[in-house]
Amino acid sequence: MSARLGEAQQLRRGHQLAIHQRMSRKAEKAALQARLAIARAL
Repeated sequence: MSARLGEAQQLRRGHQLAIHQRMSRKAEKAALQARLAIARAL
């Protein structure tokens, strides 16, 4: 039973990590677009 619980926690941790990576990738893309927009405005 405890092994199953550990497995579930690992899965949840992996899922959170995937979400975090996706968010950071989105943030990077947004920052890049903002930088491009600023460069065009100058």
